[in-house]
Amino acid sequence: MEKRMRAVVLDKPTKGENVVLSEIRIPEVRPGWVLVRVRAFGMNHSEQILREFEIQNDYIRKPIIPGIECVGEISDPSDSFFSKGQKVIAMMGGMGRSFNGSYAEYVLLPVHHVFAIKSELDWAELAAVPETYFTAWGSLFECLQLKPEDTLLVRGATCALGYAATQIAKALGCQVIATTHRENKFDLIKEADARVLDDGKLTGRIKGVTKALDLVGPRNLKDTLTSVDHGAIVCNTGVLGGVYALNGFDPIKDIPNGVYLTGFFSNYPSKGVVDEMFRFLDEKKLVPVFGKMFSFEDIRNAVIAQDTGSVDGKIVVRM
Repeated sequence: MEKRMRAVVLDKPTKGENVVLSEIRIPEVRPGWVLVRVRAFGMNHSEQILREFEIQNDYIRKPIIPGIECVGEISDPSDSFFSKGQKVIAMMGGMGRSFNGSYAEYVLLPVHHVFAIKSELDWAELAAVPETYFTAWGSLFECLQLKPEDTLLVRGATCALGYAATQIAKALGCQVIATTHRENKFDLIKEADARVLDDGKLTGRIKGVTKALDLVGPRNLKDTLTSVDHGAIVCNTGVLGGVYALNGFDPIKDIPNGVYLTGFFSNYPSKGVVDEMFRFLDEKKLVPVFGKMFSFEDIRNAVIAQDTGSVDGKIVVRM
């Protein structure tokens, strides 16, 4: 008898209110891939972009199950070094675009983007980690070379990635300046040492910033570059501002002398970095932050919440 599972399956632009669960066949394993029983997954802005318009592009496999990350257990290890029942996380590498992703009870994944973990976090807390904390970790340490003595600017801090970056930086011992463009969200960044209302211009309003994580993106990036101290590093990781490229950007004129610009692309996680990140979370006794948890049966309302922005922070979905 054919084994079946529930999943979100998309083949065209789809609004949240039109998202439904379908019943489809559980994928069959093949060499180099493992079958993961999904216990929970986090939702991401990139999945919203996929649903709204990106799915129309030819490079998106259709029909597609969205979802760029998940946490769960190995159901079938195939020819890999994993064992059945092993606790794992998975993220990126084409999930939810080149092949089916995590909005499903089971997902077939390439072994190189699946990572065994040891953690006492519950499934919902764990679901807040993979893509969000990996992106924060890579941005802060690989790109910004963050040190305890740094003063970190987190621009666009009232998003899941902003919360994670602030939490990690404070645990490291840094001073953190967090911004939001809505004054009614100040309570959401109370962990920061200073909170700034962002009207699009920070230059001349803040001082002492040695590292900056810009999650707003190209819309305000030039201003971020001129708001930091000489010798500072700026990392552009997010695109919350809805502008995806710097048209007419002149690196010679627009990057101040002695300021360094980098960016983080999260498509290449590694076992070493994942292990290091979980060691840090464990040693610092950090509990990953998320905004709200939905059941998989309630996925429609989870997606509506994402579309309307009614949840502050990460939305997680648990099976």
